[in-house]
Amino acid sequence: MRSLLLLLLMLCSLHVSRAQAQTDTVNTTVLNKRKLHTAIATSAGFYAAGISYLRFVWYKDHERVPFHYYNDAAGYLQIDKFGHAWGAYLESYIGYHWLRSAGLSRNKSLVWGGGLGFILQAPIEVFDGMYEGWGFSWSDMAANAAGSGIVIGNELLFKEQLVKYKFSFAPSPYREQAHGYLGDTALESLFLDYNAHTYWLSMPLKELLQQRRLPPWLNLAAGYSANGMYGEFKNRSYYRGQAIPPAERYRQFLLSADVDWTRIPTNSRFLKTLFKGMVFIKLPFPALEVNSTGAFKLHGLYY
Repeated sequence: MRSLLLLLLMLCSLHVSRAQAQTDTVNTTVLNKRKLHTAIATSAGFYAAGISYLRFVWYKDHERVPFHYYNDAAGYLQIDKFGHAWGAYLESYIGYHWLRSAGLSRNKSLVWGGGLGFILQAPIEVFDGMYEGWGFSWSDMAANAAGSGIVIGNELLFKEQLVKYKFSFAPSPYREQAHGYLGDTALESLFLDYNAHTYWLSMPLKELLQQRRLPPWLNLAAGYSANGMYGEFKNRSYYRGQAIPPAERYRQFLLSADVDWTRIPTNSRFLKTLFKGMVFIKLPFPALEVNSTGAFKLHGLYY
């Protein structure tokens, strides 16, 4: 289920550049029905395709059972929940800007676009509750709501998307010792290895410190990650008949510099589109780490 979520996010992110580029060039006081209908049709198609994939592909080898619940709030040291929130945030961010680019009012765009991530991901949780091996998770629903809430909260508090929610990935050393449990390749580990994920809240230093001399694109990012995980709640000892070495599970709290590409001034339409398409990814920078083992680390370059 989590790999499906990330795959859908990757597909959805292909639309962000187009949607946001239009926001800069369209008079949002005039409703453009063609663009509005395109946004609605694309969202509906995306929704239908996702539901069909779940129903006929993802769950085809799982037995249908009475609706049930699954408490996975503590799973993977909550990295999975941060991923749910990031997915809903990405979809809501795109949905909001797309409707604004079509000329819909801010309030209506927030209601229908800002809540899009929650709307798209809720059926996934319902399907989980209907099949053996899964279960409806209230904590997943809360994470989905939080992701959409970041988009809506930004607009209500700042009248713009000031605080960005970002993702970074670097293959972890744990994959090589897991004998395929965390993926056989670096690409598979993107979906299976939560040790390799970091999630960030990124905000302009100029706004944070109220210093006008600072460049508007320079951000400070607070990140969360975790390591030592070979299982959801506790680590596995074996996989594919091979021993997995013991590892301590611990949380990482990070502080790093970042760039808000949307705040870099340029007259180039290409660069505007490129910059806005990169809005969800945290760039590698030096970082400070404090973790739950009590260690303090300085990373020359953290991914």
